[in-house]
Amino acid sequence: MQGLLLAGRYRLADTIGSGGMGRVWRAHDEVLHRAVAIKELTAALYVSESDQERLLHRTRAEARAAARINHSAVVTVHDVLDHDARPWIVMELIEGRSLADAVKAEGRIEPAEAARIGLWVLRALRAAHSAGVLHRDVKPGNVLISHDGRVLLTDFGIAQIEGDTTITRTGEVVGSVDYLAPERVRGHDPGPASDLWALGATLYTAVEGRSPFRRTSPIGTMQAVVEEEPAEPANAGALGPVLTALLRKDPADRPSAAEAEMMLAEAAEGRLSSAAQAYAPTGQVRYETFQTGTGTGTRAQTGAATPYPPVTVGPAPAPPKRHRLRTFALVVALAAIVGGGAAAAWQQFGAGGGPTDSASSSSSVTPSQEGDRGTIPASWVPYKDPFGFRIYLPDDGWKRSVSINGDGLRQVDYSPDDGKHLVRVAVDTASDFSSSYDHMVNLDADLTRRLVDYKQLSLKQTLFRDLPGSRWEYSWTARAQDAPHHFPGPYRAIDVGYFDRDGTEYALYASSPAADWATTRKQFDLILQSWEPKTP
Repeated sequence: MQGLLLAGRYRLADTIGSGGMGRVWRAHDEVLHRAVAIKELTAALYVSESDQERLLHRTRAEARAAARINHSAVVTVHDVLDHDARPWIVMELIEGRSLADAVKAEGRIEPAEAARIGLWVLRALRAAHSAGVLHRDVKPGNVLISHDGRVLLTDFGIAQIEGDTTITRTGEVVGSVDYLAPERVRGHDPGPASDLWALGATLYTAVEGRSPFRRTSPIGTMQAVVEEEPAEPANAGALGPVLTALLRKDPADRPSAAEAEMMLAEAAEGRLSSAAQAYAPTGQVRYETFQTGTGTGTRAQTGAATPYPPVTVGPAPAPPKRHRLRTFALVVALAAIVGGGAAAAWQQFGAGGGPTDSASSSSSVTPSQEGDRGTIPASWVPYKDPFGFRIYLPDDGWKRSVSINGDGLRQVDYSPDDGKHLVRVAVDTASDFSSSYDHMVNLDADLTRRLVDYKQLSLKQTLFRDLPGSRWEYSWTARAQDAPHHFPGPYRAIDVGYFDRDGTEYALYASSPAADWATTRKQFDLILQSWEPKTP
């Protein structure tokens, strides 16, 4: 079939994967002149006519399910076509390998890398669940890792779409039995927690090199899923408690997707999640970090009833990534003003001391020469920052401090009153995220558990000057003990982010007491209008 032209435009090249239901071809789209992947449903060749119709329905459901999900970690479906009385799916081509292939080749994946992979799969699942789609077949073979490190979830072929009738027959087991959640084996309807359980089993396989429940027969495997606990992972390090949490038998006992995302983010940095350890049953191994002569490691400790000493299970992880630095600064800096970027948040306040923290350097800012003000009020003053960008502020009494400056990330704060009202600008030339929306989703999950009375008011994808961006608004209650300047009470914040065409991530943030928000919010739009990422 090599060289076959489908639908007058897709020419098959070579096979790049196969399974029980079909095989995947590398192909060339001769209309758009791009490489694509095409999934051929070979199972349709060997089933009855009635089953062919059911498989056709399933394939179209896969395309429909994937099309409802807009996320960078989900393989894009371009087209569905019929050829030789069978459906074919045209998809984004990912040059790389599956997680299953990676485990087979390398034996196992290091815990920090497995946690990173799990984070992206979880983000894909959250996007799918938000679109009303359950994947129902999360497994190592359906997790793709591109040559440049991107992680994508594929094969929504047995996905269940909310509101659709089932496309499987009564009593039919759908999905790989190693990764079926216990409630699905029992015949109960799956939910988002079922996909999280499968993610836990997938990550267990990644770090241990073997499926946690596989036995010598499918029946034995399903029995183990329902009745047995997995063997304690020997190579999971800080990821171990997260696996325990995700693999709880009762779906009601598993963490939410937002909680799981924070657990995985911590594990990806080699940090133990106290939230994950709370899911460990009595007597199960718990984990702690420790110092050695060469750095920080992770070790497992048995419960009080068992006499065994602590055991070292892994080397020190890689240093924390930039987005964790940014998140940390959000939590501790400036009167509990917490956010992802910067922008305008103020009334016409008098001059005051600049916001400070242990990592910042404070200085006054000299207004730059005025440019084209547009609709900016005549009384406002342009500030050309030493890092190259420019914004307008209501007067020249604002103080500047740098809360982060390193590893490609620069975060600058402006305030007239020691951080009670704050503008923050973040510029990251080497972001850990593929979109500002993904970054804000990550921060939103972090703040959910860190801030008192945290409430997400909106979080959506937008365009900023014709570039893909995001906008996030939220509220919380600041505590007097949260920061050196002690401004307790209800707060509001807004964060707008985007990536420029060179891949630099920008975020503009504003916060103020809730009582001042009406003025702050109106002025925020003016700040966005005045924003210049670079000036000569």
